[in-house]
Amino acid sequence: MTAMVEERTTPDRGQGIFAVKSFKRGDILHVGVLDTNAIKNHSHASQLSKTRFGFHKGLSSKFNHSCDPNCGIIINQSGGHNIVAMRAICDADEATYDYAMRNYRIEHFPGPCSCGTANCRGMITGWKDLPQQRKDDYAGFVAPYLIEIDAEPSHLIAQAHS
Repeated sequence: MTAMVEERTTPDRGQGIFAVKSFKRGDILHVGVLDTNAIKNHSHASQLSKTRFGFHKGLSSKFNHSCDPNCGIIINQSGGHNIVAMRAICDADEATYDYAMRNYRIEHFPGPCSCGTANCRGMITGWKDLPQQRKDDYAGFVAPYLIEIDAEPSHLIAQAHS
């Protein structure tokens, strides 16, 4: 299989993942493969369901966060997160997604967000902290369990994620 993305050094955020070909909306840039070890929530963990967290193998953890991402998440048959183009991506563009697309709560990034986009939130936050308009903008490119959690009564959400 020919590589579609590769790890490179960014000008200002360390390592990142870059396209090595062009993509159109809906194209899969990277197939998420889960590590089988069960873990608790962690700074590099992905939420995999309402109550389960895990790590992805390979380049998945190298995709940088952006408050104005060009990629989103679609859950594959194994439960892993495929990274999918939300809009056209050109060869050599950095591929990014909003970490809120996978995790309901994010408490592991205490420093400011460094994405540098015009609509940067200032902090890397979880799904629960996104304004409704941003959630609407991400429709079809977020983990479905986030939408399920949003639909639960608030007392159940607090119990399940504390």
